[in-house]
Amino acid sequence: MAVKITAVAKQLPQYSKETKDIIPFVELWMQDQEPRFQRKVIKLFEGAGVDKRFSIMSPEEVFTATSFEDKNNIYKREVIKLGEQAFIKSLQKANLQPTDIDYIITVSCTGIMIPSLDAYLINSLQLKQDIVRLPVTEMGCAAGVSGIIYAKNFLKANPNKRAVVISVEAPTATFQLDDFSMANIVSAAIFGDGAASVILSSYPEDEGPEIVDEAMYHFYDAIHMMGFNLVNSGLQMILDKEVPQKISDHFPAIIHPFLEKNQLKIQDIDFLIFHPGGKKIVQTVEDLFGVLGKNIDDTKEVLRLYGNMSSATVLYVLERFMDQNPKKGDTGLMLSFGPGFSAQRILLQW
Repeated sequence: MAVKITAVAKQLPQYSKETKDIIPFVELWMQDQEPRFQRKVIKLFEGAGVDKRFSIMSPEEVFTATSFEDKNNIYKREVIKLGEQAFIKSLQKANLQPTDIDYIITVSCTGIMIPSLDAYLINSLQLKQDIVRLPVTEMGCAAGVSGIIYAKNFLKANPNKRAVVISVEAPTATFQLDDFSMANIVSAAIFGDGAASVILSSYPEDEGPEIVDEAMYHFYDAIHMMGFNLVNSGLQMILDKEVPQKISDHFPAIIHPFLEKNQLKIQDIDFLIFHPGGKKIVQTVEDLFGVLGKNIDDTKEVLRLYGNMSSATVLYVLERFMDQNPKKGDTGLMLSFGPGFSAQRILLQW
């Protein structure tokens, strides 16, 4: 029984700024730091490969010493709105009603809310009272692909059902005003906020790329490389500078056995649907695939237009390919990385 992705839709928050317009705020924030350090940070922002990013908060709010409670309350309020808007867009693309959904997965790692987003959507959109819920909160950037894997497994076991995966992330709510570490600065330079919704189906008549295979890959002894510390001022970013090298070292083991299992080589893949973790990670992946005659231009473009929106970002890349109406028989490889450290892979066929 085939499980297909039938629709993908994105939703952006109300605030947006080009990087050049954010730099004055960064300069003001750093005014008491050494000039050499200030120059280094500005150069980092200018060279991050992100031209623009969207946010649930204005820059004034981001650079104000509000409490964890204040920022998390903004996160909660805006996540509910963005999640609902993205969900409705995906339903419209698939020509479905809210009551057509049997399984709802919501993913986010940039704030804390209990009940989770799915509970609010069940009420606001009057979803089925027996809908199956799964909130995913701690898989970081990998959770968009992880959510699709979980939905696929549910649908594979349940014919004639539909699932939705809704990712809403607001990394700007995690910015630490008193933290001048490179982890905090790099995350501020590359991250933006955004939401996306993906609808999957096990109905034979529903159309879209089929999920042919999926797999997770877990790195040993790399727990320290990515994640958050929960501190009094909120969620403090953990981002090790060795992440790109770690990905490069493991890349052959991540990609080639997975494709070989499906009697494929990378040359057989038409679309590389990769999570743009940041400029260095994008360059690492591009170097590895460039020698094989493949490009990740859409991944780079999503990073340029929106920044890294954690788990939602790879879904923006997926939407770009879905909207191109690939021809029958085309294949796509989805890939994202997240805390753990782990890689998540999905093989698609149109």
